[in-house]
Amino acid sequence: MVFKPTEIVGVGRSGFPIKKGEREERSFLQMALDAGSRRSSKKALSPVRPNLGFERLYRRKIMCLVDEMAKSVEHWLRADYRKQAPKIAQDASPTKELKKSIDELSERWQDRFDEAAPELAKWFAKGVDKRSYVVLRQILREAGMTVKFKMTPAMRNIFEATVEENVGLIKSIPKQYLTQVETVVMESVTRGRDIGYLTRELLKRYDITYNRAKLIAVDQNNKATSALMAARQTEMGIEEGIWLHSHAGKEPRPTHLANDNKKFSIKDGWFDPDKRVRRRIWPGELINCRCTWRPVVKGFS
Repeated sequence: MVFKPTEIVGVGRSGFPIKKGEREERSFLQMALDAGSRRSSKKALSPVRPNLGFERLYRRKIMCLVDEMAKSVEHWLRADYRKQAPKIAQDASPTKELKKSIDELSERWQDRFDEAAPELAKWFAKGVDKRSYVVLRQILREAGMTVKFKMTPAMRNIFEATVEENVGLIKSIPKQYLTQVETVVMESVTRGRDIGYLTRELLKRYDITYNRAKLIAVDQNNKATSALMAARQTEMGIEEGIWLHSHAGKEPRPTHLANDNKKFSIKDGWFDPDKRVRRRIWPGELINCRCTWRPVVKGFS
């Protein structure tokens, strides 16, 4: 039996979708029974995967800030280091002057990142929510359901937590980078290194910061998609999911691999027995985890 698309406003306590204008007690299963079907089953829908294009866009936005900072730091430190070169050559210590320059650069760029972080983090959270919502709506539509989504208190809490976490991560970038830069500059002075050595070391610190920005974009895109989808599907009354291992990493987590194609509670998560974790988690929550899940919906015959 094939069902025509029906506007669904939610899922009842029984776990079945509710048609618009009907009471919660009248489930999708009961509608099927009224239509002449006496059997019902569960159907695993397609997964909502993190949007890789949006992940790259977020990384580029972070790196625009990083590039500005790195170019400014290199320009001013090279200039100051060149001025202090005669002192360094004579074994004199220009550390006070260079430390002052680093402190001024640190203050300037920390303020710049602090100012940009809230807006960028909010843009990111909105983008993840919108893209995952569009994909989920299409998946449900293909299954014969039309669902009207709205921002619930649980969704709002997760959205705000996502924003705050990303604000903190973005603000941490200049502090970590400039702490490393200060170490490099002071080592260059104490060892009497030339400006070429300093430039090469600054480039290495830039590469480290680039890799961190990449990790932030990947990790947060996976984590935010997972958290928002788990909350949205729970609000809809979808209770179960089928864990899908990504099979993409060079060193897969053994526990995640063992849990591939197994059911878990979308509301409560799955207990990861890994001795480094030993708590309930969701696919995509841990760093570099690209696992996802297929939501299991009741009421298909």
